[in-house]
Amino acid sequence: MKLSHTNKARRISLIALSLLLVLALLQVQVVFAQTRNITVEVNKPGARIPKTLFGLFFEDINFGADGGLYPERVKNRSFEFPNPMMGWKPLDPRDTTGQLQIFDAGSIKDTPNSHYLRIKAPAGNKRFGIVNEGFRGIGVQQGTDYRFSVKARRIDGSPALRVEVVDGGRVIGETQVSGFTNLWKTYTAAVRTNSTSNKAQLNLILEGGGAVDVDLVSLYPKDTWQNRPNGLRTDLVKLLKELKPGFLRFPGGCIVEGRTLDQRYQWKTTIGDLDERRLIINRWNTEFNWRLTPDYFQSFGLGYYEYFLLSEDIGAEPLPILNCGMACQFNSSELAPLEDLDHYIQDAIDLIEFANAPVTTRWGRKRAEMGHPKPFNLKMIGIGNEQWGPQYVERYEVFAKVLKQKYPNIALVSSVGPAPDGERFDYLWQQMRALKADLVDEHYYSAPKWFRENAGRYDSYPRTGPKVFAGEYAAQSVGIASPDNRNNWECALSEAAFITGLERNSDVVQMSSYAPLFGHVDAWQWTPNLIWFDNLRSYGTPNYQVQKMFSTNQGTRQLRVLLDGSTKNGVNDLYTSASVDEQSGELILKVVNTGSSSSEVRITLTGATGGGKTGTALILQSSDLKAENSLDHPTKIASFVKQLRTAGGEFDYTFMPHSMTVLRIPSR
Repeated sequence: MKLSHTNKARRISLIALSLLLVLALLQVQVVFAQTRNITVEVNKPGARIPKTLFGLFFEDINFGADGGLYPERVKNRSFEFPNPMMGWKPLDPRDTTGQLQIFDAGSIKDTPNSHYLRIKAPAGNKRFGIVNEGFRGIGVQQGTDYRFSVKARRIDGSPALRVEVVDGGRVIGETQVSGFTNLWKTYTAAVRTNSTSNKAQLNLILEGGGAVDVDLVSLYPKDTWQNRPNGLRTDLVKLLKELKPGFLRFPGGCIVEGRTLDQRYQWKTTIGDLDERRLIINRWNTEFNWRLTPDYFQSFGLGYYEYFLLSEDIGAEPLPILNCGMACQFNSSELAPLEDLDHYIQDAIDLIEFANAPVTTRWGRKRAEMGHPKPFNLKMIGIGNEQWGPQYVERYEVFAKVLKQKYPNIALVSSVGPAPDGERFDYLWQQMRALKADLVDEHYYSAPKWFRENAGRYDSYPRTGPKVFAGEYAAQSVGIASPDNRNNWECALSEAAFITGLERNSDVVQMSSYAPLFGHVDAWQWTPNLIWFDNLRSYGTPNYQVQKMFSTNQGTRQLRVLLDGSTKNGVNDLYTSASVDEQSGELILKVVNTGSSSSEVRITLTGATGGGKTGTALILQSSDLKAENSLDHPTKIASFVKQLRTAGGEFDYTFMPHSMTVLRIPSR
C-alpha cells in the first residue's frame, strides 16, 4: 500500500525529530561527563597545619642585602674592599693639584675597619674630591630627607666637606660638614633632594684647603622600616610582611658555606657597631662567568641582629643557618677536621645564647646592649646548607650530639643535598632517619612540568620520623641557573599545583620557602626570584602572588578533599587542597586549574552545618602562560575577589582556565 505524500512527509519529520532528540541527549551526557566533582569532608578534620608551613628564604644574592634590603646608598663606604677605591673615583681625573691616599692602620689597631681615605688639596682648589657610584646608581626621591654621616679627622688646615647628590651633572641635594678636629669623630648632616633619580651619584668635595681623613661614609634614608637609624628598606619589608610568613630563614644559602672556609659566614663578625663588622667577599661575586659581579661584597650592615629584628617585625620564626665545617662543595669543598669542630659548635651554642639567654649572660648582655633586652625566642637552627656525602653526616652527627644534649628543645634542620632525588639524596635520607633528625631540607629547581607531575610527591612519605622542610624551590622556565629563566605565569601556576600537595601533606611537610627571595634588576646573578627591585621601586612576581594566596589563606587543620571520588591530586589538570580555619569558622578550598579550558565542578561539603549562602572567591588568572609582572606593570598578574554563592553544602562553580582560586566558605 502506498503512503500518501502527506504521510510520507510526516514520517520523515518524526525521524528527524528523533535524531535531534538523540543528539540533544548525547550533548547533555557530554556536558554531564565534563562536570567534575570535588568533595570536601568538613566533618572529618585532619592534622593541624603548622604555622611555619609557608615562610621566606633570604640569601644575600642578586644584591639582596647591600644595595637591596639594606638601604645604604654608598658602596664600599669604609674603603675595605680588596681594591679600597672600588666604587669611588676622582671628581676630576685631570685635576692633579690634590691627592687621594688610602691608609691601612691594621698594624697599629686591631680592627676589621682599618682602611681610610685622606683627601688633600691646596686652599685655592674648590672642586677637588671623590665620587661614589652607589649600587648601580644611587636612588633618591624628590622632597625626601637623607642622613649623611662620615667619620673624619683633620690633618692639616681648616677643611670642610661639601656633600652633593648629583643627577646627570645637576646637583639635586647638598649639605656641608665642618669643624673637624685631630681626633676621629662622626659628623652628620641632612640632605633633602629636590628631584627623583634612580641613577644619581654622591660627590664629596674638599673645601678650604688642607687635608682630612674620612671613613664610614654614609648616605642613608631617614624613611626606614620602623624608622630605625640602621633600618631596612620600607617597600621591600612591606612586601615580606604582606606574605604573613611563618618563618624567615637567613642568611642563606651558599654564602653560609663560602667558596672557602675562610670566606664562610660567621655571625659574630656581623653584630655590634658598624665599624666593628668585618667585610668579606660575597660567594656570588665570581660564581657565574656570564654574570661576573666583582664589586659584590658583604658589609654586614645587615647582620644577625637585624635578621632577628626583621623576623620579629614580620611575625616570622627566625631560622638561622650555620656553617658545619664545610665550604661549598660546588667550589673548594674545604673541610674542617673533625677534631677542629669545637669552635664551629661553640658558635652555635653562643648564637642560641645571643637569641634566648637573659641579659645576665655574656651574649644575652650583648643583645641587650644592641637594643633588645627581651629574648628572640629562637626555636630552630640549620646545621649546614646544602651539603652531601659521608663528610656531612659525620659532622652533622657531632653537632647534633652536643646541641641536643645542651638544648633539647631546639629543632635542628639537616641537609639531603641540592637535588630532589638520586643516590646522594637517598643516602642522606637513610642517614638522617637513622640519626632521628628533626627536619630534613629538600631542594628542587626544576622545569614547570616537574612541579605539576610531583604534586603527589609526599603522599607516600612515612608519617613518622624526620619532617620535611621544602627549603628551596622554584620552577625554571629554561634550565637550572640559566640566565634566561623567567618569572612567568606558567612557572607560578605549576608551583601552585605543587604547593597544594605540600598543604595536603602538612603533617609531613612542616615548612616551605621559594628561593631566591630578591633580585636587583641591574645586579642579579640568578633568576628567577620572588621579588624584583631597582634602586627605588619593587614588585612581587606571579610566583609571589601564588605564595601570597597560600600563606594568607592558610587554615588551621587539614580537610580531606576528593576529586571525582579519588584522593589522587592533579587529575585532568585540577589540583586541590582544603583546610578549615577554626578561628574564623571558614572552610578554605584551593583549586588550581592548569588546563586551557574552564572546568565546571560540583562542590559538595560533607558534614557542613550552619554555613551562609555566600562566601568569597579569590582568583589569580591569565590566559597568557608567558605573562610576567614588571616594575612598570607590577600587578599585571594579581588576585581579584568575587562574591561566591554557595547555597548551603552543595553548589556549582566554574574554575577559569590557567587559574588558581581560593574559595572561603563560612561553615561549621
